[in-house]
Amino acid sequence: MCATMSAQKEYTVIVNPAETASTGARLNWHTDEGSGAARCIYTKRSDKRWKHSRKAEAAQETVTAYDSLMSKLPSGDDCIERVRFIRNTVELSGLEPATDYMYRMSDDKDAEVRYFRTAPAKGSWTAAVISDFHSYTPLPDRATAAMAMLDTLESVNGRNFDMVLHVGDICAWGGSYSFWKALYANPQFSKYLWAGVNGNHDNMDRKSTRRSNDYFRYANNNPLNGYEGEEGVCYYFTYGQVLFIMLNNESMRSDEGLAAAQEWVKRTIAEHPSKYVVVMEHYQWFYGNDGRTSQYARWHDLFDECGVDLAIAANNHIYARTGAIYHDRETYGSAGTVYVQTPSSDNERGQAAKEWTDNKDKIKYIWTEGPKTVGAMLMNVDDCRITMTLYDRQGHTLDTFDVLAKR
Repeated sequence: MCATMSAQKEYTVIVNPAETASTGARLNWHTDEGSGAARCIYTKRSDKRWKHSRKAEAAQETVTAYDSLMSKLPSGDDCIERVRFIRNTVELSGLEPATDYMYRMSDDKDAEVRYFRTAPAKGSWTAAVISDFHSYTPLPDRATAAMAMLDTLESVNGRNFDMVLHVGDICAWGGSYSFWKALYANPQFSKYLWAGVNGNHDNMDRKSTRRSNDYFRYANNNPLNGYEGEEGVCYYFTYGQVLFIMLNNESMRSDEGLAAAQEWVKRTIAEHPSKYVVVMEHYQWFYGNDGRTSQYARWHDLFDECGVDLAIAANNHIYARTGAIYHDRETYGSAGTVYVQTPSSDNERGQAAKEWTDNKDKIKYIWTEGPKTVGAMLMNVDDCRITMTLYDRQGHTLDTFDVLAKR
């Protein structure tokens, strides 16, 4: 049996975007049952002595979604996790754009200080794009490889980026709470705002007997603007010039589920005109091992209709990228959607490419290191283009492409 948590200190802390990320942010952290009320103390990072800090009281709820599920100890031994905790959430508003903030959960001068940056109202910014690190405490090198890849992206960027976008499967089993807790303890979760999507691994327990959006939902505090049943899992937010729409593949396994998601996407784009529209989901657009069509078949007509500029996916563990595609043909950027999927980053669960047989007229580049793959992308955005660059673990540039502004 896994031991219950005993520390009173906050844990599994993350900052997610507000619906308008230039003026707000959403904090999520957990504390033990019986630990009392919680609050966030925050101020600009330039306020070194916290003289102008503000306090925000947390909304609280008891979470039992992860309780009594089969898991693994870091030793690899089987266990049942006994997990009940208080979820604390705060939505900060009235923040200044393009500003670094710091926050803590205690007046204690020795309390841990964490950071995030608000989106710019206009102008350029950067994000890391990474996926598939399958956090798993018996094999900690998985998360270590992914976090090292983020450090590599920082190095080639020459500074911190503005946020991290993840494309799912960040946990091996989302129902194993200890995996989330260990992952979020990495320093990269204390210095960035994170926005991501629910992957199939994030949605399952060890036995795959209890699949639930709640594992992803309670580990985050995303905007509650998704459609019915998907609030906090499917969501949208604006970051600078970009409207991001985040989808949950696990709710789209049926025709009815797909239709509900597509109707929501159409409505969201129509109601939020933006210079760029970026849609993210976990499942791949194409199978990178040979180029066969996957989720592209379900979405390309709608993306054509709605003017989606960039579609980002993951899951296949192989990088694959198209040119701009409109009405099933490449347009060389004048119209259409660029489809890209990230490689894995855990140095363990990649796969080798086979003979590239399908969609050679659409896919421009495929890359993998085989089972031991580590890679991720930098997104650079300004008023003229989105530039996406793929890097390997050494920081070598492997592929780069532009998504041109069409509005």
